[in-house]
Amino acid sequence: MSKFEFKITNVDGNARTGVLHTAHGDIRTPAFMPVGTAGTVKAMTPEDVKATGSDILLGNTYHLMLRPGAEQVAKLGGLHKFMNWKRPILTDSGGFQVMSLAKLRELSEDGVTFQSHIDGKKYHLTPQRSVEIQHLLGADITMVLDECPKHSQHKKDMAVSMRLSSRWAARSKEAFINRPGYGIFGIVQGNVFKDLREESANDLKKIGFEGYAIGGLAVGERQDEMLTTLDFTIPHLPRNKPRYLMGVGTPSDIVEGVIRGIDMFDCVMPTRSGRTGKGFTPRGEINIRNARHAEDPRQLYDNCKCPVCNNYSRAYLHHLFKANEMLGPMLLTRHNLTYYQDLMHSIRNSISNNDLSGFIKNFYRDQLKGDVERLETEVHH
Repeated sequence: MSKFEFKITNVDGNARTGVLHTAHGDIRTPAFMPVGTAGTVKAMTPEDVKATGSDILLGNTYHLMLRPGAEQVAKLGGLHKFMNWKRPILTDSGGFQVMSLAKLRELSEDGVTFQSHIDGKKYHLTPQRSVEIQHLLGADITMVLDECPKHSQHKKDMAVSMRLSSRWAARSKEAFINRPGYGIFGIVQGNVFKDLREESANDLKKIGFEGYAIGGLAVGERQDEMLTTLDFTIPHLPRNKPRYLMGVGTPSDIVEGVIRGIDMFDCVMPTRSGRTGKGFTPRGEINIRNARHAEDPRQLYDNCKCPVCNNYSRAYLHHLFKANEMLGPMLLTRHNLTYYQDLMHSIRNSISNNDLSGFIKNFYRDQLKGDVERLETEVHH
């Protein structure tokens, strides 16, 4: 079995391309990970997810521990076999969902006690138990348990939370069972405060991880605040280890993250937007529910090679959403994930060819052409 290893293949400014070797295959970076919360990427088959160009999926510790249970998944051969996904899987630790979904939660040094949002049953999640659950699931990449405080400007509270997360990170690393092809990532916290981010990064480096994530962003701060935080956090992370920006984000968030040296991203945006009738294109979003699409025979976007754009008209997609047919969300999710993976492919190519600046110029030029909806309305009138 190959060992867990990150190799940087090219650098353009702070951006880099690379390959992350794992037990279930290689991940080309920069990478976007579709979110497969409960052992499924919503509205997609694993075969279709693979066809979009995805190398890795994200699974969710919190949801899978509640239903069907980590021990049950392990008994059935692990998450890869359970959901028929033969490529790498990263599992988040459950910390974010405990903050956002649990009905009641009590935090202590030991861990967090919470009530399930499904049936109210009580659970106690410690750093050790989180790592054990991820081991039972068979995750290629395990995340440490951290506390995810809501976006706040109270620095004192953020410092207390960040230091608790650092102590939990040490316990998570201790509980992790080393084996070839598997790794555990630390999570840098500290909100938008420079000294707290530096302290957190230094704490994690002392513990030593196979990769380093930046957490606590995309939780309500403005994009400029997020990017400034990346600017002063990334220099404190090891250059030879993968860097993962958690829960991000929009296409421009991803481009800006890559420019600063981020290697991995995940976000529910392409799948959630697909289910609500929004399609991503290089010139912005299309709301397929809008009446103007009802008689439009064109494909969603002219230059898209995905099977949705090649086979279905806007008029048909519009009809599916108006009729509440499940095929609508399935097709639009497929298109959106293809758009995201095509974006990552173009980014990797531009870095490999030392032309990231040219790519960025074209990316923003297309965005500035304006929202597709507005542009086409002007053309039609």
